[in-house]
Amino acid sequence: MDILNRVIDFSLRYRFVVLLGVFLFCVLGLYSLLRLDIDAFPDTTPIQVQINTNAPSLGPEEIEKQITYPLEQSISGLPGLLEMRSVSKFGFSQVVVVFDDSIDIYFARQLVAERLNTVELPDGIAKPEMGPISTGLGEVLNYIVTGKGTEETELRMIHDWQVKPVMEYVKGTAEINTWGGFKRQFQIRLDPDKLAKHGLTFDQVIDSVQKNNLNSGGGNISRPGGGSLFVQGIGRTANIEEIRQIVISAEGGVPILVSDIGDVVIGHEIRRGAVTANGQGEVVMGLGFMLMGENSHRVTTAMKDKLQSIETNLSANIQIKTVYDRTELVNFVIDTVRKNLFDGGLLVIAVLFAFLGNIRAACIVALVIPLSMLFAFTGMYKFGIAASLLSLGALDFGLVVDSSVVMIENCARKLSDNSSNGKSRLDIIRDAAIEVRKPTMFGELIIMIVYLPILTLEGVEGKMFRPMALTVIFALLGSMILSLTLMPVLASIFLPRKISEREPLLMRLAKLIYLPVLKFSLHHKAVILGFAVCVLVVVFGMIAPHLGSEFIPRLSEGSIVVGVVRPAGTDIEESVRYNTEMERVLLQNFPDEISNVWSRIGSAEISTDPMGTELTDIFISLKPRSQWTKAKTQAELTEMIELVLRDLPGQRLGFSQPIEMRINELASGIRADLAVKLFGDDLDLLVLKAGEIEAVLNSIRGAADVSVEQITGQPMLLIKVIREQLATYGISVHEILDLVESVGGKVVGEVIDGELRFPIVIRLPDKYQDDPQSVKEIPVLTPDGAQIPLGRLAAVEVVEGPSTISREWGIRRITISANVRGRDIGSFVSEAKRRITEQVTMPTARYRVEFGGQFEHLERAKLRLLVVVPVTLFLIFMLLYFTYRNLADTLRVFTGIPFAWVGGIVALWVRDMPFSISAAVGFIAMSGVAVLDDMILVSYIRQLREKGMELERAVMDAAVTRLRPVLMTTLVASLGFLPMAFSTGIGAEVQRPLATVVIGGVIGAMIMSLLVLRVLYMVFNFKK
Repeated sequence: MDILNRVIDFSLRYRFVVLLGVFLFCVLGLYSLLRLDIDAFPDTTPIQVQINTNAPSLGPEEIEKQITYPLEQSISGLPGLLEMRSVSKFGFSQVVVVFDDSIDIYFARQLVAERLNTVELPDGIAKPEMGPISTGLGEVLNYIVTGKGTEETELRMIHDWQVKPVMEYVKGTAEINTWGGFKRQFQIRLDPDKLAKHGLTFDQVIDSVQKNNLNSGGGNISRPGGGSLFVQGIGRTANIEEIRQIVISAEGGVPILVSDIGDVVIGHEIRRGAVTANGQGEVVMGLGFMLMGENSHRVTTAMKDKLQSIETNLSANIQIKTVYDRTELVNFVIDTVRKNLFDGGLLVIAVLFAFLGNIRAACIVALVIPLSMLFAFTGMYKFGIAASLLSLGALDFGLVVDSSVVMIENCARKLSDNSSNGKSRLDIIRDAAIEVRKPTMFGELIIMIVYLPILTLEGVEGKMFRPMALTVIFALLGSMILSLTLMPVLASIFLPRKISEREPLLMRLAKLIYLPVLKFSLHHKAVILGFAVCVLVVVFGMIAPHLGSEFIPRLSEGSIVVGVVRPAGTDIEESVRYNTEMERVLLQNFPDEISNVWSRIGSAEISTDPMGTELTDIFISLKPRSQWTKAKTQAELTEMIELVLRDLPGQRLGFSQPIEMRINELASGIRADLAVKLFGDDLDLLVLKAGEIEAVLNSIRGAADVSVEQITGQPMLLIKVIREQLATYGISVHEILDLVESVGGKVVGEVIDGELRFPIVIRLPDKYQDDPQSVKEIPVLTPDGAQIPLGRLAAVEVVEGPSTISREWGIRRITISANVRGRDIGSFVSEAKRRITEQVTMPTARYRVEFGGQFEHLERAKLRLLVVVPVTLFLIFMLLYFTYRNLADTLRVFTGIPFAWVGGIVALWVRDMPFSISAAVGFIAMSGVAVLDDMILVSYIRQLREKGMELERAVMDAAVTRLRPVLMTTLVASLGFLPMAFSTGIGAEVQRPLATVVIGGVIGAMIMSLLVLRVLYMVFNFKK
């Protein structure tokens, strides 16, 4: 007696022990379920560190030379480094460092911090800082702060000093970022004429303000009696009046104060970003980022609860409104999964009852569904897998109950067999279970084996689909154990001693249809085999090559992002006006579809997303689809919104979704489905060639939102010192550059008011910012007291310079991005590669083209699967061979796989779906089901042949006897996926190709098995 017989025998002999073990396991499963993380999608963001550096006075080329390049040099060579890219913009540098997934994020940040400490940047440039420890899915909450009659400066203070500090204490929070509003500062508005009148230089003012705004400690002094006093000197300014009283110099014994050479006012920093909302104008926005590895549902809920408690402590006119909440998406997605699983489970139970004709048998098999799920939940909790669309989306209760269906069906059939009258019920159950133990167990093992290729995927595709494969394997492992232990026990307890010999009506109809078809196939073997060969040739030779390909279908997130690109140099005030108008247009045209609409211009305080002021992201959160009146799907609504916004001139638009945009951007540095990355040295030449590539992409069918990264066209007021003139008048370059910096504001100290801190800035009056030509007239004092206009000491001219300089691995790069609509991305890229090669000539070898985005993930996954799938098929073949010890039987069973693939390919073709990684998972899943069906038949034929039955009769008897389990396993596998195949819920897009392939595959495998496999057994009958 082999090990499987012993397991079955032990289970039936010690039934109470088995039931007790199952009960204890249920308790463990429920414990795991209650503690399971919940999320919408697996987090696919790589291990990466952002390095942000602010230098408000420098242009993109100087940022690249003085900051970005030294940082890149210091980071290169780190262990586990996979990718390094950077962006240099006016006043800002960001370097993104991507590590191998095996590197711990905290270790990676430690490595980067050590290298940053070795970098020496020019004086006056802030120290580089690392971005928050978050991911592409880390931005879980957006909320706006508004108040009637409250200025944006006051709103910004309320958020920065009352809301943000409290929110940052929420467990699991990585960062609370501020976007929009005016950051308060004390500004000393120097008048250059008064400065020259009193014979003062700019450096003297800076030095005096810094020296007159200090506190110091004097240690301690002894007191009589042994005590001591600490000595503290207080000299910091605390308000506008004290700053005005700072002494700069003296003239004839009369002190010259700050108020004598200018004015002190409360102003705000030069902004790099702003936020508008719902067509009502500017607001202040807070962005909540979740720590990497935390549970988004739990952290977001805690953040919202904290926001509510904070709002109650604010003044009555201040409101905080949440406009983007990750828990809404999570709840929608989990509802989609729950509905699909519940509906699929009901269909499976209905099929079981219809075919078994016995409510007890159907209930026993149905019990496997919740028990296997509890087993899966335990494995997910142990391995840190969150319950999400993709981890639970591939679960098919039909696959889960397959082995138990075969086991209980055989037990029920044996109990209804008159020839079993001489045995006890326990013996009948034992013999029935032992009879099908091998095909059930090895069938489940094969289904688990076919999921192994998914576990080998790397990068984004691995993080996306490995949780799915592991969850299915856990559920199948639980199902296999239950089929060998609990199923025989429950059958022996609950199935009646005698079961009616009369078959259910459905089975009688099935046999009535099948018997003539079977006889025809066995008497016309050549016709059947010829038909099978023709089907294989047509499907694999004509249909499969033209399916097209994509990485995964676009998931509907219930929100839309419109990326707006305006001409370089567009100021924030113009963007605010235009965005407010666009928001009003959207709300007027789609009142039943749009819940909130808000626009993020430029960059936030912590620039996790480095955008210029000419760039805007318009976020649109949607109402439940049941309330929509103008569209049925998010794709339709997106097209309608595009038609409305296209009428507004002077801008380019691109459409995406919040999570999709962030994942694309953080994974590859772009925001679209596809990026053509052009590398080279000369910016002008890059722009020229990028324009040629853009024209090629626009001419290809399926191209949408084609856009060239805007890297030039930034108007600049260039002030270049004339060294000969400076030498003539004895003026230093430093003094001129300080004066230039003061046009925007030079920080010279800070005012501390309790816990509040505000910078003190020296700045020239507004007239020098409103009129560029007036800058030439700024008087500069020479050492001998003469006044020289700045225009004589420096060349002042308006020029056009680069707005952004992007680099990858230290080489300049320009990106031509595109979304693909109405066509699969695989064929689009193939055509784009061919036509770019034919129509665009590269100047030198230093200029090259690479393709990135989702296509990159698809290609990597396909290459990996092309290696691993054949290895897996070989493992299945060897497992079948060790099962039968017979090459002919092994090959017969193995033919179920290509026939199953035929059904899956035809199903995709009929539904006009391209091949995707989701579909690939479906092909993998149904391969195991096809093998299981064939194993049931071949195993029974072998048993009949061993009893001496002639071949044709054995095939006929086995085909008829095993018709019910074959039909049941096929139907439960296909119907279990039926709700997913036609679901329209949020997130269902990724499930539809998978479910379509499985349904088509198992039906195709069943048809070909019922016809072709029987013929193959007759034709290729080799003696042992």
